[in-house]
Formats: sequence, structure tokens, C-alpha cells
Amino acid sequence: MGVVAKRSSMTFYSDGNSHYSHSVRIVLAEKGVTVETIDVDPNNKPEDLATLNPYNGLPTLVDRDLVLYEAGIMMEYLDERFPHPPLFPVYPVARAQSRLWIYRIQRDWCTLVDPLMAEKGSAAQLENARKDLRDSLVSIAPIFSEKPYFMSDEFTIVDCVVTPILWRLPAMGITLPKNKSTKALLDYRDRLFERESVACSFSEQEKEMA
Repeated sequence: MGVVAKRSSMTFYSDGNSHYSHSVRIVLAEKGVTVETIDVDPNNKPEDLATLNPYNGLPTLVDRDLVLYEAGIMMEYLDERFPHPPLFPVYPVARAQSRLWIYRIQRDWCTLVDPLMAEKGSAAQLENARKDLRDSLVSIAPIFSEKPYFMSDEFTIVDCVVTPILWRLPAMGITLPKNKSTKALLDYRDRLFERESVACSFSEQEKEMA
């Protein structure tokens, strides 16, 4: 069954290389929202972006008179604005757990992904970041044998955050080992990449990362 487009007057200013922008694009695709996506070069931003976003940053989401400029807030807003399919759990305890997983991903993984994608740091620092990210992913691989998605039977907002990181592993020079201990993680990765909303979410730059 194809994604049903929901009419909207949204404009999304996106960085085609950024995993933060990618997460929001996955949510938009998952919700089937009609949105004008503007692929912005971070080094050559349109003038109107600075008038919309006080930080002149990416991503930026405009929905009529509302302007949002933090990926996590955008994803929560989109889940509330377009409640089907839900990406956050209904119950407060489970919602808090999802937010905590995202927080941990940002602290443990995004702090390694960001310098690797920007190639900021010495060769030794970047190699250490690669090793730390690869080791961290391998260490949690067994949890994916319990449920098809990230600690869940259903695709959730946490998967929207993890997918862009896994997609960027080749671009960061990281190869996950193929063995019994990582099979569940690799199967999880394949499930994510085969999802229709994920396939619809890629920027031109991301298509070249595979």
C-alpha cells in the first residue's frame, strides 16, 4: 500500500548531507505529508532562511505562521499534527522512554557522527570516533534479536533517528562486521532501508552514500 499524501502548506529547508534533516524527512514521508523540500547548501544559504530562523541553521520547517528550527521538536510536532501512523507511543512512560533513547543516541552516537561527517578533527581523532561508533553499534546488536525495530514491535520515532546514522556508515568509513553477533543488527538495518518511507526520504547526496 502506497503512502497517502496529506495536503499541507509546509516548506522544509533541508541539508541533504545532514542526518538531522534526514530524520525529519523520514517522518514527513512516514506521515505522507505534502511538503515543499528545499535542498540548501549550508555554505550558500538563501537569504530568507535568516529571516525565518534566528540561528540561520538547518533544518528549518515552516508550517504557515509557525517556524521550527530543531529536528527533535519538528518530529514531535509532525507526530502530533498528523497523528496517523503514530510514531511516539501513546502512554507517557513509553513516550518518555522513547525520548530517553533519542537523548542517548544524540549523546553517544551523534557526537561521533557529526565530526566524522564534517571531517572535523585530526586523522587520529576521526579514526578513534570511527572505532567508538562501530564498537558501540556492535555492542548493542543483540537487542535487535528481541524485536523487529528499536526496542519496539512497530517502527517508531527512534527508528527515524537511527536510520540516517546507519545509512551514513559507508560515508564515514565504517563497515559493520558480518558474524553471528551482529546478524540481528544487520537484519534490522535491512528492514529499515527497505521501508517505503525511508526509500522516499533520500536526498540526492544521500543516494550517493550507499
